[in-house]
Amino acid sequence: MNIVISQPMFFPWIGFFEQLRLADTFVYYDDVQFSKGSFTNRVQVWNGSKVDWLSVPTLKQSLQQNICDVSIDQSKNWRRKHLEKLQQSYARASYCDEMIDLVTTIYGQNHSDIATLSINSIETVCNYFGLAKNKTILKSSELEIGGHSSQRVLDIVKHFNGDTYITGHGAKDYLKHDIFEEQQVTVKYMDYQKLVYQQLCPIFTPYISILDLIANCGAQGKQYICSPAQYWRNF
Repeated sequence: MNIVISQPMFFPWIGFFEQLRLADTFVYYDDVQFSKGSFTNRVQVWNGSKVDWLSVPTLKQSLQQNICDVSIDQSKNWRRKHLEKLQQSYARASYCDEMIDLVTTIYGQNHSDIATLSINSIETVCNYFGLAKNKTILKSSELEIGGHSSQRVLDIVKHFNGDTYITGHGAKDYLKHDIFEEQQVTVKYMDYQKLVYQQLCPIFTPYISILDLIANCGAQGKQYICSPAQYWRNF
């Protein structure tokens, strides 16, 4: 049973969806501290001449405010600006209209907090590519599992009877692998392939939003969401 736990991110890069693809159970880690400048409320896109940012403005947060409690600043017309930027930047892309329709559908729901918006952006893309079939997907804030750091992650994995925990590269500097092995849980890290697909960028840029893949490849882009995971000792 593969378990993946990740903070919700706003229209994240392909690697996020590759990790989700490998999960039997996927948990949004939404009740951890929001970090300003993280990918929870912003992502990189191609703007026609360079890599640029799409950022969702948030209201001023108190110290140690959790992601699930961060409100969107509704006083700024960021939705219209995002759509205009995407339309201009990807006008020459083969599936620009499909990508714009997808974003427009999400923005039409007028989310009040960043976690809900980011989760909706992820799940709408999952539905587009058919990535969420036969998976259990929920939020850590719904689980009532306390603790912190590696122990809390392990407790969530064990809660779902997981025997494999799959994570991104950011965990390698803090994850306590020994406590997972003591509980017969295998830790694997993503082995991102970063497969090249046709972009408008002059030099292939793998870390930009999944919206780039949709605009350029449409539903056929699913073939590029295929990276495996590797046992941590071999990583």
